[in-house]
Amino acid sequence: MPGIPLRSGGPAARIAVIPGDGIGAEVTPQAVKVLKAVAARTGRPLEFVDLDWSADKYLREGVSLPGGAVEMLRDEFDAILFGALGDPRVPSNQHAADILLGLRFKLDLYVNARPVELLHERLTPLRDRAEKDIRLMVFRENTEGLYVGVGGFFKKDTPDEIAVQEDVNSRKGVERIIRYAFEYARRNGLKRVCMSDKSNAMTFAHDLWQRVFKLVRQEYADIDSRHLYIDTLAMEIVRDPRQFDVIVTCNLFGDIISDLGAQLAGGLGLAPSGNIHPGKTSLCAVRKHTPGQDFTFRAGARLRPQHCRKGNRQSIGLRPRFRDDAGISWLEAGGRCAPHCSAGGSAGEPRDPRSRRRQTHS
Repeated sequence: MPGIPLRSGGPAARIAVIPGDGIGAEVTPQAVKVLKAVAARTGRPLEFVDLDWSADKYLREGVSLPGGAVEMLRDEFDAILFGALGDPRVPSNQHAADILLGLRFKLDLYVNARPVELLHERLTPLRDRAEKDIRLMVFRENTEGLYVGVGGFFKKDTPDEIAVQEDVNSRKGVERIIRYAFEYARRNGLKRVCMSDKSNAMTFAHDLWQRVFKLVRQEYADIDSRHLYIDTLAMEIVRDPRQFDVIVTCNLFGDIISDLGAQLAGGLGLAPSGNIHPGKTSLCAVRKHTPGQDFTFRAGARLRPQHCRKGNRQSIGLRPRFRDDAGISWLEAGGRCAPHCSAGGSAGEPRDPRSRRRQTHS
C-alpha cells in the first residue's frame, strides 16, 4: 500500500532517508535521531523510510536509481534526507551523479537554498566579525546552467581535441528562481536582494538574467535590489558580508559563492543545504563530500568532530528558524554533545576550523 505524504492528507510527514556512502552511512542515523528529538518536542509526527541507494548497491546490482524511484519519491514522500555519495570503488562517481543530480532534475528541485550563518565568532576566518555580521541566504538555480550536461568532444584524446559545454538558461528557469528569492526576502522581513551574473562576458546567457531581473524587481519596490558581477560579489562578501541578506545566481556561480560563504561561517561542516520545489517533495542534502572527510552531520545543520570532543563542547541549541514554501523547517545546529562524543573523530586538540580539504562533488 503506497504511503500518503502529509501534504496529501497523510497522518505524518514521510521522509525518505538515503544515507549513501562512507561518512553518510555513519552520520545520517544520528541526523535522524536529531529530527526525532525535534519532532518529539514540537509534536509533529514523522515517518522515516530507509533506502539503500549507494555505491554498494551500484557495484552489486548495477543500479543507481531503481526503476520507479523518482515517481515514488514524488508521490509518497514529503521530503528526502540525503547523506553523502562518493566511493573510491566508483571513480567516475556515476552513481552519485545519477542519484543526486538525477533527483534534482527529475523532481524539478529548482531552488537550491544554502544558508550562511555564523554560529560563533571564533569559527570565521574574518577578523572582528560577530554572529550578526554573517547571516545571509544564497539561492542557486538548481536545474539548468552548465550542469545539464549538454556538450561533447570532437577528436577526443588527440592534439586537436575540442571540448564544448553548453550553459543552458530558460526564461522560465531564470524567472522562477529570481522571484523565489524576492518572495523569500519579503516573507522573512529581509530588505536586500542581490542578483549576480557575468553578463559582461556571457553576453547571451546572462543577458537573459539581466532582463528578467530588471522586470521582476519592479514588483518588489519594498526591497532594495541590486546587481553585482560574480567576481565583484566574491570580493564584497569577504570584505563586508553584512551588506547581504539574499543572493540569487545561476547554478555554477551559486555552487561557488555558497562555498565561499560557508567558509566565512566556519567551513562546509557547518553548511546546510536544501533542494526545493515549493509544495512538492524536497531534498535536504549534503553540500559536498569526499570519501574520508569527517563531517559530523550531513543533512540540515552539521557540526564537525572538533565541536563534539570533550573539553570543547558547545551548546548551540535546536531552535526553529523559519518555514519555507516547501513546508520545511530549517533548524540551527543542535544540542550539547555528551562528554564521550567524538562523532567519528580521534581524541586530541581541536583542529583549526578553516583547515578543510577541498570538496570534489557538488
